[in-house]
Amino acid sequence: MKAAFTFLLLLFVATHAEHRGRPYVRDKVCQEFKTMGKDDFRTLTLIMNSRKFSNATFEEISHLVSEIVSLAETCCADGADPSCYDAGSSALSAKSCGPDSPFPAHPGIAACCVHQGLEQKLCLAALEHPPRQLPHYIEPSNEELCQAFKKDPKDFADRFLYEYVSSYGQAPLPVLLGSTRNFLSMVSTCCISSASAVCFLKEKLQRKTLSLLTLMSNRACSRFTVYGKDKMKFSYLTMLAQKLPSASFEDLSPLAEDAAEVFSQCCDSVAENCMQQKLSEHTAKVCAALSAKDKRFADCCEGKNIMQNYFCISALQPAAAPKLPEPQKPSNKQLCGDDGALHTRRYMFELSRRYTSIPDVFLGKLYDASENVIRECCSANDVSTCLDSKRQQVGAELPTFLEQASQLCGQYNELNFLDFKNRLRDSIRQTKPDASPELLTQLVDQRADFASTCCPANSPPLYCAAQVTTVLGDTCKQGSCTLV
Repeated sequence: MKAAFTFLLLLFVATHAEHRGRPYVRDKVCQEFKTMGKDDFRTLTLIMNSRKFSNATFEEISHLVSEIVSLAETCCADGADPSCYDAGSSALSAKSCGPDSPFPAHPGIAACCVHQGLEQKLCLAALEHPPRQLPHYIEPSNEELCQAFKKDPKDFADRFLYEYVSSYGQAPLPVLLGSTRNFLSMVSTCCISSASAVCFLKEKLQRKTLSLLTLMSNRACSRFTVYGKDKMKFSYLTMLAQKLPSASFEDLSPLAEDAAEVFSQCCDSVAENCMQQKLSEHTAKVCAALSAKDKRFADCCEGKNIMQNYFCISALQPAAAPKLPEPQKPSNKQLCGDDGALHTRRYMFELSRRYTSIPDVFLGKLYDASENVIRECCSANDVSTCLDSKRQQVGAELPTFLEQASQLCGQYNELNFLDFKNRLRDSIRQTKPDASPELLTQLVDQRADFASTCCPANSPPLYCAAQVTTVLGDTCKQGSCTLV
């Protein structure tokens, strides 16, 4: 993992340190190239750029990696001209700005190419794609893996790294490196084994924890990147409240705070075991606090592998919503006080335990609306009038919003997919009796796709926030909507 850290340092230096002089940049690049060796340097260049340009094609990434490695190999050779690196990096920038550039496309390139010299290089180096909302990597069968591996081991490894890293690029770098290295080792071992099927079975069982850690940390860090620390507390609190609605706010809030702290420390960390160690410590706290309160949590916490216990807890389905009175809304004074965020979270907690089938991508709309109201009204000239007006508007929208979301995701969770689609068809036919069979099928498929993507607890936040607005946009009959 030292190699991963030094490579990150290398990228930082190469991007920012030209202010300290071009020889400094060249010397640092060459030092790391020689320390790591060409193969490791190339592999990490491929990983970092697949992560950075997650929507690029394999060919675009390959071109970029080839140029970067060639530049280092040429200019770091003994006896290379001192101006080699600067000239080569300038040529690379010029090629990026050309009309037929083979490198990853980006809408910001044109603006960067207006600049010259160092400013242009720094501008281009800062460009990156937004992370993928929906991972696209699907692991092939054992036979397909071995067929591709035996045909061309290097091309197989490159394509796997590109596909896997661009899909799970929000996972911490050490987790990605460990998972990809482990996978490639498994393939290279099992594809030459005389008992290939047995080998794959054994290796996949051994890598289960690492594979799940990659998946779960990618989801969590994607959420953390979009939400930030405060909203991540709300998200995690919602998840726990819906799995264990009998628990109190005081039971669950410290655990949500702790989880948000874990992700704030580890999502961008290059420390080798940060995520695994901190999540293990967090899981121990969850088990200590909640095992005695719920048998499902107790069963998950019985395992000897604490990371598997975390995955078990994460996979628990929402519990049935208890019969509770209407939650008390925060007062104007509470909302605009120093603990306004805490009072908002407490109210969201109360809603979550009453509507356990509504995931946080839906409730997050209410959270965002509350934040916007606090921001707008607590600095207004007439705070009470502003808040009362917003309460009235949200109050008019909220029941329909909660009812629609609860019905959609509740049915999705309770029914098999075919029955769910049939129920959707009946519901849509009632609201659109004149719809043609073709339109009805289209609407059912759209709503079913939305539910299958956004009703699960770990749904992609940015994608689903936009979809919630589209699908539930009829919550308010006219005028602007506060919630969607």
